[in-house]
Amino acid sequence: MQPLQKVIEILDLEEIEKNHYRATSPNEGWQRVYGGQVIGQALVAASRTVDEDRHAHSLHGYFLRGGDTDIPILFKVDRIRDGKSFTTRRVVAIQKGEPIFTMSISFQVDEEGLTHQFTMPETTPPEELKDEDEIRGEQVLSWPEELQENYVTTSAIQVRHVQPVDFANPTPLPPNQICWMKTRERLPDDQRLHQCVLAYLSDWSLLDTAIRPHGISYLKDNIQMASLDHAMWFHRPFRADEWLLYEQDSPVAGGARGFNRGLIYNQAGQLVASTTQEGLIRVSTG
Repeated sequence: MQPLQKVIEILDLEEIEKNHYRATSPNEGWQRVYGGQVIGQALVAASRTVDEDRHAHSLHGYFLRGGDTDIPILFKVDRIRDGKSFTTRRVVAIQKGEPIFTMSISFQVDEEGLTHQFTMPETTPPEELKDEDEIRGEQVLSWPEELQENYVTTSAIQVRHVQPVDFANPTPLPPNQICWMKTRERLPDDQRLHQCVLAYLSDWSLLDTAIRPHGISYLKDNIQMASLDHAMWFHRPFRADEWLLYEQDSPVAGGARGFNRGLIYNQAGQLVASTTQEGLIRVSTG
């Protein structure tokens, strides 16, 4: 099976009864379910209950428990409101009878209105940068043996960092980063699918922004990191299989938490989506 087909399969939920959907997780060596996967699957579940003339414009989710990759996830959709212009859904992801994630999503019909946006930053184009897979493949040769054994390629996702970090040997950097990202293969012409795939991609590097100024890495035994919440706004149509620039920063960290923001542009310079996320960051000194 091709890598992108795996992602599409992950996002293609099984409807087991009205408003109830079942999903599985890939067996790729993760200790817990990847947060972007649950966000994308929850968005798929909600979208299945909404008229096709409406698309998601915002979502707000909370991670409650770590997900188990070995068992299916049940997604329960509550149809909160169906208005003339907006539709609201709430989704709860459940494993072993307990919620692991909850998300509210708002959908809207297409409307015209005032328009403005931030200007996309000038940066190195993706064609001049190495793939994350290529860089990690070079770095992993100098990593400790136990880290080499747990290294997993991100083959379905193509990411190219402007200033890549070696997570096995990190050094302090400013609390911001820029990368290009897209799927490696072409996606069907379905805007809802592109939104769900971008939701999946948006969690990939966001929390890492908060640890860059501290020169630490999630690969170390004394570091505990986990996403606590994730919010996303879709501003205009886009394709997740074409290069998107992900500009990220972390304005503050404190209380064992790091706060992060992201702006996502297409290559034409249009701001297509925005994200925010707060994550748990615990450093053990014992």
